[in-house]
Amino acid sequence: MSQITTHVLDTSRGMPARELPISLYYQSSTGWQKLAEGVTDADGRISDLLSLEKALEAGIYRLKFNTSEYYKNNNEQGFYPYVDIVFELDASGSHYHVPLLLTAFGYSTYRGS
Repeated sequence: MSQITTHVLDTSRGMPARELPISLYYQSSTGWQKLAEGVTDADGRISDLLSLEKALEAGIYRLKFNTSEYYKNNNEQGFYPYVDIVFELDASGSHYHVPLLLTAFGYSTYRGS
């Protein structure tokens, strides 16, 4: 499993948000650097965003959820064209799970397990 995973639930529909594009960025001294990208599976998850061998250094990271693409593919209109979740990793090499609960007009997140 990747060091960073995510799970997106579309709470308006009561189902996983499938085929939602997501990108992972690292904040360097020169700005945001894209590290990886993927698309959620049928269960709304991305478990292989990074390779198993990839250990991230301590720092600030961002998951960018392309919600406009998700809503467009579902013939809906959302209020937020994307959702950025910015979080900080320590140097422990721990696994970080960053879920997103999504509706067309709101969202919430938390550190999962």
